[in-house]
Amino acid sequence: QVQLVESGGGLVQAGGSLRLSCAASGRTFSSTVMGWFRQAPGKEREFVAGIRWSGGNTYNTYYAYSVKGRFTISRDNAKNTVYLQMNSLKPEDTAVYYCAAKKENSGSYYYEYDYWGQGTQVTVSS
Repeated sequence: QVQLVESGGGLVQAGGSLRLSCAASGRTFSSTVMGWFRQAPGKEREFVAGIRWSGGNTYNTYYAYSVKGRFTISRDNAKNTVYLQMNSLKPEDTAVYYCAAKKENSGSYYYEYDYWGQGTQVTVSS
């Protein structure tokens, strides 16, 4: 059974930082697309960041415009874990953050993910 478990959320002041972790089990995701999404109360879930294997030890990353330059997605294949480093946090970043994974290393960063975690709450105070 594939499982994705997010951790690292919490309460932080505006301008602060958090690092989210997504630990995967059930299969190896080192050579598939993985991503982070978020959903604020009453709003639609939105794409935040994605990472794709591009051969060897090389990975490509992609970010939503709203977080570009502030957030960094990375992965540790030995731990089968993906991270989201969030810097310069703003109140509008407040949301439940979800990690997601694809079975394959193809397709859009925005759509068609096969596995989802339960989410971790991030709250940024002003």
